[in-house]
Amino acid sequence: MARFRKIGRLSESFIKMQDYGLVSIITPALDCEKFISETIKSVLAQTYQNWELLIQNDCSTDNTDRIVRSFAEKDERIKYETNPVNAGAAVTRNAALRRAKGRWIAFLDSDDLWLPEKLERQLRFMSENNYAFSYHEYTEIGEDNQKLGVYVSGIKKVSEFAMYACCWPGCLSVMYDVDRVGLIQVADVKKNNDTAMWLKVVKKSPCYLLNDNLALYRRRKKSITPKPLWKKIWAHYPLFRIAEQMNPLRAAFWVMLNVFGNGYKKLFYVKHV
Repeated sequence: MARFRKIGRLSESFIKMQDYGLVSIITPALDCEKFISETIKSVLAQTYQNWELLIQNDCSTDNTDRIVRSFAEKDERIKYETNPVNAGAAVTRNAALRRAKGRWIAFLDSDDLWLPEKLERQLRFMSENNYAFSYHEYTEIGEDNQKLGVYVSGIKKVSEFAMYACCWPGCLSVMYDVDRVGLIQVADVKKNNDTAMWLKVVKKSPCYLLNDNLALYRRRKKSITPKPLWKKIWAHYPLFRIAEQMNPLRAAFWVMLNVFGNGYKKLFYVKHV
């Protein structure tokens, strides 16, 4: 009987592990020697294994290159390239996206982590509901993997207006269907370039929330250093003025609305547990 139960469990696992197609994972990398090994291992540990990991090195000056090559030499799914010059996150993501061959695009920065069932659960969620664009919940950790007691969620359906008013998805939580969205490339903005990407994708499809914690966002010291309020506000202006090519007045309007939108998100959808 024990043998038959084992066979039954294996059959159940096989049925659950449907092949949804190739997932292209976009990972820009810059001076991340302390974290990138763990990031790559979190991809290798995925229950869904039909993926390619596209690491694009933005001319790191530490041991990032050596570390990534050591993984790429052992697994052909890890596809590694280096920019000819340091170009910034927007250009680096664009380059990796042009290399992507998958039906699905997912994003994982070089210091963040996925939980093992992230790809499997998100692909099932999107396929069963016929969604082209989705995001999910996540928690925050510190530089030494300590839990920070922060749980980030969002609204169930992010429309185009809602995405303009607030960046609801965390970069590590996003996935979209290339067949329905196409190749996305964004302008070279230094801040909020991930938001610039979601603004392009949401024009093709709303973004739907999967109520499941599937990732760990790493809050680093440089990202928690207090910044003057005016700098936080000003950082949104190029997103609308340059990336979205708005006139100055319209860009300023969306900057102010975005400030209120992100405040609303922090108040109601970022929980301290």
